[in-house]
Amino acid sequence: MTQVLDALRSTLEQRKSASAEDSYVASLYAKGLNKILEKVAEEAAETLLAAKDYQGGKDDREALVGEVADLWFHTMVMLSHLDLSHEDVLEVLEQRFGLSGLVEKAARGQ
Repeated sequence: MTQVLDALRSTLEQRKSASAEDSYVASLYAKGLNKILEKVAEEAAETLLAAKDYQGGKDDREALVGEVADLWFHTMVMLSHLDLSHEDVLEVLEQRFGLSGLVEKAARGQ
């Protein structure tokens, strides 16, 4: 599955030099970080609402998974805009893997 993220990262990097008139991602880059953050916040809110409404049915599943995909996508746009990537996030998750969440959280406070 990381192949999908790698391919998306490559596409997002290519869009940095694309015309804002020809690419949605390029238009977000052109509008700047604040617009990208607005999209991340919007998608996060839509994800929360879809989760809140989730009852386990096929339509609910499609709605929630679709919103999470939108959130991940816009988060990757944000990371790319900041010259970061999913690899940076996966590295942190890998470091945390196997740690108690309580231990890891307490260590962040030090």
